[in-house]
Amino acid sequence: MDRCEIVHANFLRRVSAGDLPTGRAPAGPLPRHLAVSLFRSACVSRALDRQSRAMQKAGQGFYTIGSSGHEGLSAVAAALRPSDMAFLHYRDAAFQIARAQQVPGQTITRDMLLSFASSAEDPISGGRHKVLGSRSLVIPPQTSTIASHLPKAVGAAYSIGAARRHRPEHAILPDDAIVFCSFGDASANHSTAQGAFNTAQWTSYQSSPLPLLFCCEDNGIGISTKTPKGWIAATFGNRPGLKYFACDGLDIYDTYATALAAADYVRTRRKPAFLHVRTIRLYGHAGADMPTTYLPKEEVEAEEANDPLLHSVRLLEQAGALSPADALLIYQETLARVSRVAAEAITRPRLKTASDVMAAIVPPRRSCRPTNGPTPQARAEVFGADIKAMSEPQIMSRLINWALTDLMLTYPEVVKMGEDVGRKGGVYGVTQKLQARFGPDRVIDTLLDEQSILGLAIGMAQNGFIPVPEIQFLAYVHNAEDQIRGEAATLSFFSNGQFSNPMVIRIAGLGYQKGFGGHFHNDNSLAVLRDMPGVILAVPSNGADAAMMLRECMRLAREEQRVVVFVEPIALYPMRDLHEEKDGAWMRRYPDPSEVIPYGEVGIDGNGTDLAIVTFGNGCYLSQQARPELQAAGIKTRIIDTRWLSPLPTEALNAAVADCRHILIVDETRRTGGVAEGLMAHFVESAPQVPLARLTAADSFIATGPAYAATLPSKEQIIAAALTLIGGKQ
Repeated sequence: MDRCEIVHANFLRRVSAGDLPTGRAPAGPLPRHLAVSLFRSACVSRALDRQSRAMQKAGQGFYTIGSSGHEGLSAVAAALRPSDMAFLHYRDAAFQIARAQQVPGQTITRDMLLSFASSAEDPISGGRHKVLGSRSLVIPPQTSTIASHLPKAVGAAYSIGAARRHRPEHAILPDDAIVFCSFGDASANHSTAQGAFNTAQWTSYQSSPLPLLFCCEDNGIGISTKTPKGWIAATFGNRPGLKYFACDGLDIYDTYATALAAADYVRTRRKPAFLHVRTIRLYGHAGADMPTTYLPKEEVEAEEANDPLLHSVRLLEQAGALSPADALLIYQETLARVSRVAAEAITRPRLKTASDVMAAIVPPRRSCRPTNGPTPQARAEVFGADIKAMSEPQIMSRLINWALTDLMLTYPEVVKMGEDVGRKGGVYGVTQKLQARFGPDRVIDTLLDEQSILGLAIGMAQNGFIPVPEIQFLAYVHNAEDQIRGEAATLSFFSNGQFSNPMVIRIAGLGYQKGFGGHFHNDNSLAVLRDMPGVILAVPSNGADAAMMLRECMRLAREEQRVVVFVEPIALYPMRDLHEEKDGAWMRRYPDPSEVIPYGEVGIDGNGTDLAIVTFGNGCYLSQQARPELQAAGIKTRIIDTRWLSPLPTEALNAAVADCRHILIVDETRRTGGVAEGLMAHFVESAPQVPLARLTAADSFIATGPAYAATLPSKEQIIAAALTLIGGKQ
């Protein structure tokens, strides 16, 4: 027999014989009827684990990471309110089952079996993945990622206090809610988790409200690697700003009482706490895992002898709530019922086509209250002397600042966060005056941790805010890219569009800073941002475009619930001149707040038909510099600013080059994995008859000092590439 059957047989035999494990007598506030309900939830969880393995063996199910040994989490669920948002560990089926008992109209057994079967009728993911989650139970879906949900739990908890001050139109959490976030003892060691704990403590230490209950389910092992005994208690027992609670997860009475106390502390003090629940793991990590291959058989059997269902039978009998015979009957009836429901669930339709799978990548549009924007008086009061300056050409950084100001005036749910964005106004001054204009509640100076910045944004977005997180430099996003890829980008996909986290992520990036910073401040790779389904990537090339595109990015987030990344070319922030000193040709006037550049619209400068230069960002500036010499050589040139780099605006690009005889792609990202690869492939497929070439950056990091641009495209290289392309094809 496999371990699953052994545990099952042991339960039947020991309950029938009255051979129950020893332990503390039941104590605490858990009422009898609720104790019996928690046992029923635990039995459903156990039956679902068994059924998932049977379904997999029959080729009818596709997920076997179970919750057996963690059934005590049903008592934690009972200690919370169903309106408390819960980010769950993947072993928390019992928590979700118990919460379903708190909300009328739930069909939790069928729902989970549909998920096991990858049915398109699975109410949370629509058959895309086996996830715990439910919109009606306020449980955003989580997969089996390792600790990546902790930063956004911090953000969601922070949003509750923020919403008391500025309640967003689409807020979903009550003012007195708390956020629950669970994980395993192995995951607690992950750098993502450690960053979240530190951020929670950092926030609490400054007395900012953060009603967050962390829950570590400590079964003592991560797949096959043991957690040192006492490690969780030793490392979390005395952290500043994080109150520690501990209980025995095998004892539903102790777990309920401790969780109730922990939740009360968090709810009344508005401070984070750490609930340490000692559990066991039955059956191994997942269906294919054999624990006896890396653990002594005696140790595995000792764990099985401590089955939490056996402890619950003992406790219920001692409390006079349920006899062992009745407990055994509940267990057997639950197994039979789950089996009957499974027989129907496996007949339900599954996803079949690519369009079926991809239907939830992009969230659904939502209705928003109309706004006429701020009054002239409100703008004058906030902008002050800047109002007069708007009639004069300005540099890009200032126009972005004004666009952000107008957006924050128009939409009170917009919040800005990042390193140095408040008092300092950003490394390049782009966010100057914003904190003075809107206060530290809406312009948040964060600690130095990109995962926490993005997690704060993701969590706040799930409670109705429109965050505008800032990553100081493009190279820094790699410290936290999974917060975009694994969390923000996938939420709609795994929730079938029921949950969303709209935001506009501002990143200062790309190359050409003269003599400053080298690779870490001049990263020119956008590959990771273009490889995330559903994420929109925008790059402006001048200040007016930046303002109008930023407004469209905000509309996409607010109305279409999109995750948008807005990469601002650092070298163009202060750019004034184009062809000669003091010509001021790269400065722009501030566009009227009503003006936007629609998503997918490209920029077209010129009507020459000899050559189309397709480019973006700094490439537009360099191409404009090159154009006079190309015109002098008789090459009539138009410059096309792609603007929207993912997804590529293919139809607009086709229209823009339709009557051009040659296409030169100028790409400041690297030759391998750069934007030009996508553009080249597109034009080869859509216009194979048109001669085509590309000029890219070298596959290199960027140097500091005089060689800052040595690996990047230049004006001279653009001219040479154009002459070669046209001369070789005429």
